[in-house]
Amino acid sequence: MSVNQRTIRNERSIKGKSLHTGDEVTLTLKPAKASSGYLFRRTDLYGKPEIQPLTSSVSELVRSTTISNGNAKVHTIEHVLSALSGCGIDNAIIELDASEPPILDGSSRQFVEMIMDAEPVDLPEEREFLVLNEPLSVSSGNRSIIALPHDGLRITCTSSDDRGVHVQHLSIDIDPDSYAENIAPARTFTLYEDIEELLKLGKIRGGSLDSAIVIKGDKVMSKEPLRFEDEFVRHKILDIVGDLCLLAKPLKAHIIAVRPGHSLNSELSAKILKSTNVTCDPKDKKPESDDVRKSFVLPQETHLDVRRVLDVLPHRYPFVMVDRVIKIEGNESLTGIKNVSINEPFFTGHFPGHPVMPGVLQLEAMAQTAGILLLRRATTQGKVAFFMSADKVKFRKPVVPGDQLVIKANLVKVRGDKLATAEVSCFVDEKVVSSANLMFSIVGTKEAF
Repeated sequence: MSVNQRTIRNERSIKGKSLHTGDEVTLTLKPAKASSGYLFRRTDLYGKPEIQPLTSSVSELVRSTTISNGNAKVHTIEHVLSALSGCGIDNAIIELDASEPPILDGSSRQFVEMIMDAEPVDLPEEREFLVLNEPLSVSSGNRSIIALPHDGLRITCTSSDDRGVHVQHLSIDIDPDSYAENIAPARTFTLYEDIEELLKLGKIRGGSLDSAIVIKGDKVMSKEPLRFEDEFVRHKILDIVGDLCLLAKPLKAHIIAVRPGHSLNSELSAKILKSTNVTCDPKDKKPESDDVRKSFVLPQETHLDVRRVLDVLPHRYPFVMVDRVIKIEGNESLTGIKNVSINEPFFTGHFPGHPVMPGVLQLEAMAQTAGILLLRRATTQGKVAFFMSADKVKFRKPVVPGDQLVIKANLVKVRGDKLATAEVSCFVDEKVVSSANLMFSIVGTKEAF
């Protein structure tokens, strides 16, 4: 990312129809001084009221981001802001003669072309970044966003509809080149079934297949072919970049989003600004990006090799009791493997001549497997699961060298993100050899160590 703040050298204008209001509108981008940020100006209203895109000015988040200042509003700010931020522009005045920017082709591509034609220029003042020092997360139902420390802006996103159709995934580092080529051209989209309800809400009055993609079942309706096979998730990333402009400063973070939307994007921005673990360009402290990021079980991971297990678990030889994770099903269940070798140090004394894996170590293997499962949940990310108690413990058959423990953990309950219980069983040759109900205390890493 550039060290200096940037604006544009020249004014440029573009005309078109707004998506939700259906109004014809002219949008003009103008240069702005350093540290002024983005400013929307309604030239059609008396006094030409101005609105800054901040978390405090957000007034509506139904299918777009709306900001207001008194009676003055601007709807659907995310596409033009996404283009400005994606192109590395920190300061700009956005004038409108109506309440909503033009939707154009439903993407940010024409805004990017407009910005480049206006000639981006460096300012003398240095850019200030918001830097995460610890992970943050927000969630709602099956939607979640996690923000991790990272030197730059990386966005990893998974998108799908309510039926689990059109599931798409993409991870990309955002810079002006990657944004212009891979994100800006992605168009907005909606489900066919949602159109009637949106019209009842007074939305999409200016929408058409010229400015949006419509999904009907397995079919995709559009005036032109898809620009990318994964165009939907790319547009979700476009929206995230735009909604992060509510922070008023560029962010250094790795954003991991599962089925994001404007409401959750805005909630994340508000949480970042309220957090005491966010700083502006710390000079003497580097973000804990590598260590913290490794400790996460990412939403897209469905299995973990031994290296990822060691990333997630704090345990080390000779007390690592999970060799790999072979299956992860959502946030609710996980299957791990422990290969029981004759070289295990505990066989030396348990028992000489008759090696048997101690039951307490089977219990530890169950606890470690369940602990990995807990780190799958957004609200427990960046924390440690301490084994508190075991109930209904049963050891049914001896486990001996050469056996492979298949450990299946199912999350039963999480209480206020502080306590969790799980049902765990160990299998050898598809037969249960041990089982237990386990309880954990979930604490932050600073409290734990």
